[in-house]
Amino acid sequence: MADLASGGVVGAAFGEGFAILHDTVKHVVGQIIMFKSELKRLESTLDGVAPMVREIEELSQALNFPVKETQSLVEQMKKGKELVLKCSKIKRRNWNYCVKAYSYSNKLSKLNKAIEKFCQVNLIVQNTRNGLETLTLVSQNTKIGLKTLTEVNQNTGIGLDTLAEVNHNTTIGLETLAEVNHNTRIGLETLAELNQNTTIGLETLADVNYTTRVGLETLAEVNHNTRIGLETLTEVNENKRALNLVLKHVESQNSNMKKKYGTSSCAVPKLRDYIVGFDLHLKELKRGLLKEEVSVLIVTALGGCGKTTLVKMLGWDEEIIDIYMGNIFFVNVSKTPNLKVIVQNLFSYNGDECPEFQSDEDAINQLEQLLYQIGQPILLILDDVWPESESLIDKFKCNIPNYKIVVTSRKAFSRFKFRFQLNPLAHEDAMRLFCHSASMQVGSSYILEEDMEKIVRYCGGLPIALEVIGGSLCGQPVEVWQSKVMGWSEGHSIFDSDNEVLARLQKCLDFSADKIILKEYFMDLGSFPEDQRIPATALIDVWTELHESSKNDVHAIANLHELNSRNLASLVMKRKDAEEGSYYYNEEFVTQHDLLRELAIQLSSQKPIIERTRLIVDIRENNLPDWWMKPQLINARLLSISTDEQFSSSWCNNIQAPEVEALILNFRTRNYTLPEFVKNMVKLKVMIVTNYGFFPAELSNFQLLSSLPNLKRIRLEKVSFSSLCNTLVQLRSLKKISLFMCNIGQTFGNSTIQVSDSFPNLMEINIDYCNDLVELPTWLCEFLHLKKLNITNCHKLSELPEEIGKLVNLEELRLRSCTELSELPESTRSLHKLRILDISDCLSIIKLPKHIGELHKLKELHMKECLRLRKQLPSSIIDLKQLRLVVCDEERAKLWEPFEEFFSNLKVMKAKKDINLNWLSKS
Repeated sequence: MADLASGGVVGAAFGEGFAILHDTVKHVVGQIIMFKSELKRLESTLDGVAPMVREIEELSQALNFPVKETQSLVEQMKKGKELVLKCSKIKRRNWNYCVKAYSYSNKLSKLNKAIEKFCQVNLIVQNTRNGLETLTLVSQNTKIGLKTLTEVNQNTGIGLDTLAEVNHNTTIGLETLAEVNHNTRIGLETLAELNQNTTIGLETLADVNYTTRVGLETLAEVNHNTRIGLETLTEVNENKRALNLVLKHVESQNSNMKKKYGTSSCAVPKLRDYIVGFDLHLKELKRGLLKEEVSVLIVTALGGCGKTTLVKMLGWDEEIIDIYMGNIFFVNVSKTPNLKVIVQNLFSYNGDECPEFQSDEDAINQLEQLLYQIGQPILLILDDVWPESESLIDKFKCNIPNYKIVVTSRKAFSRFKFRFQLNPLAHEDAMRLFCHSASMQVGSSYILEEDMEKIVRYCGGLPIALEVIGGSLCGQPVEVWQSKVMGWSEGHSIFDSDNEVLARLQKCLDFSADKIILKEYFMDLGSFPEDQRIPATALIDVWTELHESSKNDVHAIANLHELNSRNLASLVMKRKDAEEGSYYYNEEFVTQHDLLRELAIQLSSQKPIIERTRLIVDIRENNLPDWWMKPQLINARLLSISTDEQFSSSWCNNIQAPEVEALILNFRTRNYTLPEFVKNMVKLKVMIVTNYGFFPAELSNFQLLSSLPNLKRIRLEKVSFSSLCNTLVQLRSLKKISLFMCNIGQTFGNSTIQVSDSFPNLMEINIDYCNDLVELPTWLCEFLHLKKLNITNCHKLSELPEEIGKLVNLEELRLRSCTELSELPESTRSLHKLRILDISDCLSIIKLPKHIGELHKLKELHMKECLRLRKQLPSSIIDLKQLRLVVCDEERAKLWEPFEEFFSNLKVMKAKKDINLNWLSKS
């Protein structure tokens, strides 16, 4: 026991008094026979409490607890030492031996009881009190930590500094909690040590249960004070758990703060203060993203529609945050992405050291390792991926469960199955955004609501236009608003005053060198009237003749799809059944956002009239442009002229346009005369004449075309030309003529000239929605070079001439939706070069030609919804050895079942019913 007081280990009065008494008793217990039992009990008591004395002295010294708590016991132990020494000196022969022996014996017993009482009662109460005091310190320090954490959240600008203070205060709290564990021998034997680096948080307190059990076993040995000890222990545990939760929250906030407010560029950017009209879009986007089969989701729209805003909303959505547990990475790709820099940013954002990559392949390999290290789930948002960077998406794909990529792009990358098309705002939402941008309330402004409605409609639901124009009009006098509206109604462009919208939309036209031709295609779209559907075949004709040296339509069609995928135009497909192996676009049309049309016109009009390669003229009433009123040379390759209902065809023929190769005439009157200056367009290759009025118009002056030696394609829509076939019009270069919704029946039937001689090189005839066509004239079968004959939606056509068999070079025959046509002539067996036969929706056809098997080169047969065709197919069907595709409905498919064994490569496609009125005009 001497070690207890040696070396200054104890050094306090309590420890010294106990040590001296203990040593004294052990020294004399074997020497004094008469007090042996009392001294033995006292020795046993002192031996039992010796370990506790050591801990009490160490903890009291560490915590600077006052010595007065044990002063009374110290005094008793000092007296006890003197009493023991007196007992050792008593002699039997003294006269007062018995009195002293009795007195000393009682005093030894009282000393023993006093020590036992102190340890069983006073010491328990003191330790309990000390535990509560320490717990108070923990609670205070915890409050300091929570308060500091609140300040962190409220002051994100100094978030990391404040977080350091939270961590420092938390360290104090945890160190104090450790002191509780050392001082509370009854309640806790030990609490888990705290990691000094509290930015990581609280290490596990795995041995709390063991300490609690020891405390409960110790407390069970005492009397009524046990309840006090248990209550203290419960409070300690509750505070420990609360502190643990607080520190975990601090750790989470620390991680999130580093990600969201650190220097990394991969955090989801903050949202704008005001967003309208995107809630439904966000809901649909989340539904698509959370589908199990979706790994890459493309969000596509025209520039300025809000794609980035939508994906930022996705990144800040509470449901998405809960699912991905903070593993959300946002990367702005932009026009010229640097793959290695992007991956380095991802490493930095995740808190890892940024490695140096030897190559892009090395960067991707290490990124894959990083993603595996992060674990799942992971959401990667690639914002603003340019069309030329499509391959970049594949580099970020990785076979990790619950790893998903969301891409925003102006192009709908068609090879990715899952795409989300973000459309412009609905009118009500557009009005709200505009009013917010202009700092006014709907219906409560001095500005006429009619003017606001016109402006919002003009913006076409495009958020960028609504915000820019609304901001430019904010606080402006009413006259400025009215001037803006009047200017637009008079034909002025939005881009004349709002350069920001122009610059934003022009980014959509940044094409790579191999795609620069798309800009020419795009600007040609401005040649057609506003808010009108553009026939796809009209565009294909213009583009092929203007821009494709091979003069093959397939290149123009491919570029049409490219414009559609880039959201620069919208290709509306009427039919949903696959047209494998053939490109038939007579029933499809194209639409375009009004601002994109304005952009096309703006870009086409930047140079002086004489220098423009594309001249677009809009004539209102009979008010010709000033430059038209004097002799004017035009060097444009494309000339588009649009007139309204008031135009009287009073052309001022001062125009010289020898370079024009494509002429587009748009009008709305009941009578229309081709302008005289057309006859001098010696390079003209394609002419598109479209009547946007309700009734067919009488077209005159058609004979002017005889002087055009290079005219190859003509498309006429909603016109009536009774004298066309009675007027000698020599068009020896004409290869294609298309008639849409024209009155031609009487003209065809009364022709008095040899039409085939007028068009000796004609290769394609398209007749669509010409409802007065009852029978096909026999002279039409004299175009021996004809390769394509498409007569569709002519509902009164009841029969084809037997002479159709003369068209020996015919490769494509489409009779779709000729509902009164009852049969195909047997002479069709002579069309040995025929590759495509389409009789879909010919409701009256009851049988196929008996010798249809002689069409040895037939590859496609379309016979959907031929409702009266129910009899067995002719046996010669088995001779169609090159037949690869049959498109039909469910009932007609059964007719092919007996023949399937004869065809090894035949695909019978069952098309769904498709009722579609998209072809109807909007006017």
